[in-house]
Amino acid sequence: MLASVALYEVQGLTKSFGDLAVLRGVDLQVERGELVTIMGDSGSGKSLLFKLMLGLREPDAGRLIFDGKDMTGAPESEWLTVRRRIGIAFQEPALFDSMSVFDNIAYGIREQSLLPEDAIPRRVSETLAAVGLPGIEEMAPASLSGGMQKRVGIARAIAMRPEMVIYDEPTEGLDPINVTRVNRLMLALRERFAVTTVVATHNMRSAFETSDRLILLHEGQAVLTGTPKDFRESSDPRLADFVRASEMRLPRPSEAPPSPS
Repeated sequence: MLASVALYEVQGLTKSFGDLAVLRGVDLQVERGELVTIMGDSGSGKSLLFKLMLGLREPDAGRLIFDGKDMTGAPESEWLTVRRRIGIAFQEPALFDSMSVFDNIAYGIREQSLLPEDAIPRRVSETLAAVGLPGIEEMAPASLSGGMQKRVGIARAIAMRPEMVIYDEPTEGLDPINVTRVNRLMLALRERFAVTTVVATHNMRSAFETSDRLILLHEGQAVLTGTPKDFRESSDPRLADFVRASEMRLPRPSEAPPSPS
């Protein structure tokens, strides 16, 4: 029997800007269906890693393999095909202020010609309901709270029904209630749409409550990977340094996370 192919594999990825080496040989893989959280301090290269994985920047060295196909150095036409299969929810919602919520969510569907125009309203309505915001299609983004804007940004990523969704700091800047809401939403969307999920965060509690597997970026490399249990029990000083920097203690094994329901 052939071994299963990871949905996304990164091998020896490096990227520098002048004398500043941000990524120094990152190796990681994401299996189909799992929720992987990439942790690291601000400036550790999490967002840059995502841009490279989406073909929005060129790596200096290394390989990017999506669904068994080596995309390293691939032309933009091939990356466009990959991006149809990967949704991205940015750290900032990046909504178009001049468009309604409906048109913001429909934008990617129209750009990619994924649905006929008469099918788009139903898709938008279903997706808004999935993120807990039914009936707001005609509202302007500026009239929404920060937490609602985050969820509309997630809806835009999910509306194209991707196989994989990347969340870049999805809880950054949110109050504790909205942090919990977004965490539960990511879990619910993963279950409902069967999407592979990759999250970047420095929020330790969010990472422990949602993840199947954790990866720690440190000094430009993926230095630790494992389950939340592995990380709780780790004595690696690089993890301890990150915990101190994030000002968040590791949850003890006896501390059960809240139900995602």
